[in-house]
Amino acid sequence: MVLRAFAVALVAMCPFLASQTAPQVGQPAPDFTLNDSADSPVKLSAYKGKVVLLDFWATWCGGCKVEIPWYVEFQDKYRKDGLAAIGVSMDDDGWKSVKPFLEEHKLNYPVVIANQDLTTRYGGLASLPMTLLIDRDGKIAESHAGMVDKDAFVNKIKTLLRQSSAR
Repeated sequence: MVLRAFAVALVAMCPFLASQTAPQVGQPAPDFTLNDSADSPVKLSAYKGKVVLLDFWATWCGGCKVEIPWYVEFQDKYRKDGLAAIGVSMDDDGWKSVKPFLEEHKLNYPVVIANQDLTTRYGGLASLPMTLLIDRDGKIAESHAGMVDKDAFVNKIKTLLRQSSAR
């Protein structure tokens, strides 16, 4: 009985604990360098000066499959204004699942596979999809767990694109 109560308490605390280690809005986005499907390095800090849509997703995630075409659309429409999307797959089997998905869906932005270090630095990522908007200075401007509201997200992207870097 005591063990059960402890387990319930621990499970209840998990979201709280994860939120304490996840980077918060206004903080710098943790940098990473991971290789994309063509084995080219993708370094988040190289995108400084751009607004970055950082999408944590998986091939098995229903909400992710709804959002990805939106992000392809956003990338097409706002790339010239300084938007850069990056997909971070959370699939346990990595490229084995992701490469066929990419061949079928033709994403127009780089996709990398998360590793344990990245997952930890972004707070464990307890739910998917998880989408961050990172401003031109590399700081987290928006963090959204679950599916985004497409129209509201477009408005946030447009607002960030209008802002200049603090450099």
